[in-house]
Amino acid sequence: MPLEVGTIVEGKVKSIAPFGAFVELGEGKTGLVHISEISTEYVKSIEDHIKQNDVVKVMILSVDEKGKINLSIKKAMEKMPKSSKPAEVNFSKPKAALGFEDMMAKFKQESDEKMQSLKIGKEPRRNRYSQ
Repeated sequence: MPLEVGTIVEGKVKSIAPFGAFVELGEGKTGLVHISEISTEYVKSIEDHIKQNDVVKVMILSVDEKGKINLSIKKAMEKMPKSSKPAEVNFSKPKAALGFEDMMAKFKQESDEKMQSLKIGKEPRRNRYSQ
C-alpha cells in the first residue's frame, strides 16, 4: 500500500507516549499521531481519547525521506462524511457564524462598554466644600 499524503487509512494503536500515539498501518509501517493531532479539543492525557490496540482512522500528513510518517486523527475526522463521524456532544452555547466585520464590530462595542465603565470609576469627585 503506497502511503500518499492526504489519504485516510485505518490503523491500530500500538503504543502511547506522553507526546503522541504510534499507529501501525500495516506492512510493517508505523506512524506517529502527535498529541496535538489526537482531537479538536484539549488533550491533557492521550489515554482519555484513545487506548492501546484501538483501531483508528488517520490522515497521512507527511512522509519524510527517512520514512517517518506523521499522522492526524483530527484531520481524518474532519474529512470523513458527517454520517460516519461519531456523535460529538458540545454543551457550550452555540456560536453564531459571524463575518470578520461583524466580529470586529462586536469586539469594538464590548471594548467601548468596558472602557466606559472604567472611566466612570476614575472620574474625579468634586468636593462640595472647596470653592
